[in-house]
Amino acid sequence: MGDERVKNEALEILGLFQLLPRLVVFDLDYTLWPFYCECRSKRDMPKLYPQAKGILHALKDKGVNLAIASRSPTPDIANTFLDKLGIKSMFVSQEIFSSWSHKTDHFQRINRRTRIPYNEMLFFDDEGRNIDAVSKMGVTSIFVGNGVNLGALRQGLSEFSQNHSPTDGKKQRQKSSKKSSSSETEDE
Repeated sequence: MGDERVKNEALEILGLFQLLPRLVVFDLDYTLWPFYCECRSKRDMPKLYPQAKGILHALKDKGVNLAIASRSPTPDIANTFLDKLGIKSMFVSQEIFSSWSHKTDHFQRINRRTRIPYNEMLFFDDEGRNIDAVSKMGVTSIFVGNGVNLGALRQGLSEFSQNHSPTDGKKQRQKSSKKSSSSETEDE
């Protein structure tokens, strides 16, 4: 019941933006769920952060692709948990492996697999170093201190929209000036 309420709120937030990312990428540990996989057993029953599942379903309903970028040293446990939670099939790319590269390798693989440009991606993670490194690739990246939630979704979509507005706004202004009309805008 809570997932459906969150999904509906997320759909409302998504409806506020004319331009959505083509792909939203999530870290796992302390982003989608409140623990490190390597500290758990495959026998455990995992739980997502309270608003995570509703957000995932809302993004899928809007036609946004989803992916995972996780530097977990225990990908077997992560994959087991994704299966147990019934969400594994939601992701078009699942890059779960240990790495020293601050997730840039993960994003290169996601890019090769999906052919979606970095600037059309939105990323949520709980580590500042990953946010910094992935942002330099052109991905709109959002730090989540306490898991993904509706506030983080709104912030991410807003920053994604702002990152695209200078070019889109310029194109829009050129169209408007040719038409001598100032009624068209692309604020969000």
